[in-house]
Amino acid sequence: MPELPEVETIARGVNERVRGDRIVAAWFGRHREPFKTPAARQAWGLEGRAILAVHRTGKHIVCELGTAVGVPLGIACSSSLVESANEASAQWIIHLGMTGRLLVTTPDAPVAAHTHARLSLMSGRELRFVDPRRFGRLEYRDLSLKAGFRAAGADPLTVTAAEFSRLFRGRKLAIKAALLNQKLLSGVGNIYADESLFRAGIRPRRRSGQLSRAEVDKLRLALVEVLEHAIRLGGSSVSDYVDADGVRGFFQLEHCVYLRTGLPCRLCQTPIRRIMVAGRGTHYCPRCQR
Repeated sequence: MPELPEVETIARGVNERVRGDRIVAAWFGRHREPFKTPAARQAWGLEGRAILAVHRTGKHIVCELGTAVGVPLGIACSSSLVESANEASAQWIIHLGMTGRLLVTTPDAPVAAHTHARLSLMSGRELRFVDPRRFGRLEYRDLSLKAGFRAAGADPLTVTAAEFSRLFRGRKLAIKAALLNQKLLSGVGNIYADESLFRAGIRPRRRSGQLSRAEVDKLRLALVEVLEHAIRLGGSSVSDYVDADGVRGFFQLEHCVYLRTGLPCRLCQTPIRRIMVAGRGTHYCPRCQR
């Protein structure tokens, strides 16, 4: 499943390409699973709206949308002609699930199997949602009827040291399980929990409430460093993940423990071990992590 760096990379790429553009038509497929909002309602709500911005919230991609206006079909114009300063009045919310992709392409590009949504834009481009396993979700939200989307937990990239410490205080959860709890931190998944715990030198089964303040501070800094490094490298492509242009990321080449079972630790040469924590395969170095 795409985690924070992958979702952030996609959101930034889509924002760079479609911000200020306008949706002139919306097509949705016949499979019901990806639609948290009925397909017809999404199409009706999206058509005619300007895309004001695209950003990440937790593991979700949120498209901020302006007020809908009538758009004559067939018009192609520069996105600079589309106003983008008005306040958002709606949102299109995308969760990628296990295999979801959000791609910016041209109308004549081959349509991939398992394409569930195609938004035709005034600039002549298309925004497509592709998801073979159909665990992703698409939601349309009218902000006059419902509050804007918010993640349940704190954002790992902006949480303060004091807030981060409070998340784990008194908890009996293993620290790996606590990092994966989206009600505590939004966006961290298996890859970056393992990698940040390795960088902080903390074993994944340690009780989160028993970590010292120094260890918690070290973990927060390690988590931020790992996430920001992964974003710079375009995320980790260990399965289906690609960015908004269909390009794979490179951070998987720098994993220190994740999916390196039996291979020598990059620091001490001790073989990496794999255990189960909170039902998830967990990788760590028995020598570097205490």
